[in-house]
Amino acid sequence: LRKLAEGGSNHSFGIHVAKLAGMPKSLIHRAQEVLQSLEANRNEPSVDTRGIPDVDPGFQMSFFQLDDPALEAIRDQLMEVDIDRLTPIEALMKLHEIKASLTGKKEASGTA
Repeated sequence: LRKLAEGGSNHSFGIHVAKLAGMPKSLIHRAQEVLQSLEANRNEPSVDTRGIPDVDPGFQMSFFQLDDPALEAIRDQLMEVDIDRLTPIEALMKLHEIKASLTGKKEASGTA
């Protein structure tokens, strides 16, 4: 039996829901590690000797919040793609186009 009350919660139930949904145990375990780390360091941002915040190597940064013009251009390209109408070959061609824009090279458009 559960009781619903108005207002917020001090806890996130996302990991519990993911467990109920049958997500892989390794993913659940990693999510718990990240959550514990975030909760432990909630008010203590650490910085390296250059003044740059330390980031856990397992932490995934948001692709769309970086201030890099190349990534902004890729974001714009992706936002223009209608994935509901994209064929598999068009998706591969778009990936080649994005990779070429990152590397500055034109990719070969079809090898036999």
